[in-house]
Amino acid sequence: MLLNPFQETKLWKELLNHTFLCCCSPTVLAPKANTLVQSLRKLPILHDELYAQQTCLYEYYGSENSLVLPLSKSNKRIIYTIMEYSPLLDSSNMTTDDWGRIGKDIEKNYEHYDGFVILHGTDTMAYTASALSFMCEHLGKPIVLTGSQVPIYELKNDGRDNLLGALLIAGQFVIPEVCLYFYNKLYRGNRVTKVDAGSFNAFSSPNLPPLATSEVDISINWDTVWRANTTAKFQVSTELNRNVGLLRLFPGITSSSVRAFLQPPMQGIVLETYGSGNAPDNRPDLLAELKAATDSGVIIINCTQCLRGTVSASYATGKVLMEAGLIAGGDMTPEAALSKLSYVLAKKNLDLDAKKKLMAQNLRGEMNIDLEGAKLCLSNSRFIQVIAKSLSISCKEELEAIRDALTPPLTCAAARIGDIDALEALKEMGSNLCLGDYDGRTPLHVAACEGHFKVVQYLLSHGASVYVKDRYGDTPLSNAVRFRHKDVVKLLRKTGAHFSRDQLEEAGTELCSLAASGDLDGLEIWCLAGADLNRPGYDGKIAVEVAEAVNKKEVVALLVQLMSKKSMVATLLQIGVHDLYLPRSPAIGSAL
Repeated sequence: MLLNPFQETKLWKELLNHTFLCCCSPTVLAPKANTLVQSLRKLPILHDELYAQQTCLYEYYGSENSLVLPLSKSNKRIIYTIMEYSPLLDSSNMTTDDWGRIGKDIEKNYEHYDGFVILHGTDTMAYTASALSFMCEHLGKPIVLTGSQVPIYELKNDGRDNLLGALLIAGQFVIPEVCLYFYNKLYRGNRVTKVDAGSFNAFSSPNLPPLATSEVDISINWDTVWRANTTAKFQVSTELNRNVGLLRLFPGITSSSVRAFLQPPMQGIVLETYGSGNAPDNRPDLLAELKAATDSGVIIINCTQCLRGTVSASYATGKVLMEAGLIAGGDMTPEAALSKLSYVLAKKNLDLDAKKKLMAQNLRGEMNIDLEGAKLCLSNSRFIQVIAKSLSISCKEELEAIRDALTPPLTCAAARIGDIDALEALKEMGSNLCLGDYDGRTPLHVAACEGHFKVVQYLLSHGASVYVKDRYGDTPLSNAVRFRHKDVVKLLRKTGAHFSRDQLEEAGTELCSLAASGDLDGLEIWCLAGADLNRPGYDGKIAVEVAEAVNKKEVVALLVQLMSKKSMVATLLQIGVHDLYLPRSPAIGSAL
């Protein structure tokens, strides 16, 4: 079997409202529609036209909006398709309805692409990134927002570098977060705020270091990456509560102003306080208004006005706010706190106490929670220290490089023999259970190959990604299918694992081969993994036709049963499958 010398990664790029395509008039800049694709085609760093022509890219993907990057340093081709919203919006006009539309479009295309890049205006980008981080539940693929301070048409602009960096990161690394990429840095989306209106370095993440930096090489801080730790499938919650707001304290603020702001239908506010969460404790009128609001069911989050730092109850002026019923917002940005409030308050199945508890929890990495006890670092272990000493290594960077090189083989070895205790011990010492070895194979790949159901379950509950591909393009799902582990396939599918477009294209030939050889188990597990039984093989025939042609009656019966479950009865009748094989349940009988 011949393999391509490189891997292709497919991305979806959404164009909704941004400075990228602003056109100049005598007085203003305004978004310009239907020009991005043509502009990008002219930029060799963002589109390889020769490769597109040689591989019939446009015909294969059926869209002139599909572009391809030149071959990356990691030997990957990133193919991206552009979807443009109409009309384009200035980011200052964004609403919660727009966030819902973006989320639903991502959900609709989730299984068709490896990652998503959203081009967005900088003014409200931090709000959109924060909102999407909460709306996207059980996320397993990268969603990267980016934009520019200067339109891409200008000679000196930041748009090209920001777009290229976002595409390279989203296309090469499985970072299951909503992120924001700007000025060579990848930030967690709900940790950023815009800090400069006139600089290319427009965004900052005051309380969390970048997830990645793009310099000569792209460096990912995997220890910082947030993971869902769930076996649930990706979904988007578009219900957001609009009855929320931001209120900033200032010296001399009147109680009547606060009372007016807290009037119905207001259900939640983010109160921006002084320093580490302080407010005047000599203003009983002000505190009384806040207490009355919380008693009536309004959720108030206490966030600091400072760019960096966290809310603390160490000062008496901060403690009085807790006594008034306010919830400490920790080190959340105002954008994240407001988005979180809107998301939590929209949960109709939760009562007020449950919503308050959620607001105090770290849902998407938006805040730091102090954990009791310090975790032992693997670099402090005797094993690593002996190796470091023998190699005469002492600096932190080299020690971390040894850790990152040695821990993946150890975790993969533990996964291979099904040793959950060893995995837990490695995790407690600071090992990242999601990192791959020299072939890009993660512990989840290995556990899926071996059929260790409990290990797979353990790894998924600790953030392992079902979307990571090894150097051969295999995912944990394709490994589980190859080695016929049905229970593992079911669990991975439940978590959201799916075949890629190319794998689905090749599935037809594989299904026909299995049908011809009478491999019932193989057919069943491919169907379980999401293969389309209607997919034709290289000769244009589907599996059930091949089975009939070679008189494999058991295979035909199984395929008919599987296709009937998937509402493919019309296909069976069209190709003339004998009535003998068609099921006679009431549901199928009515369909016939």
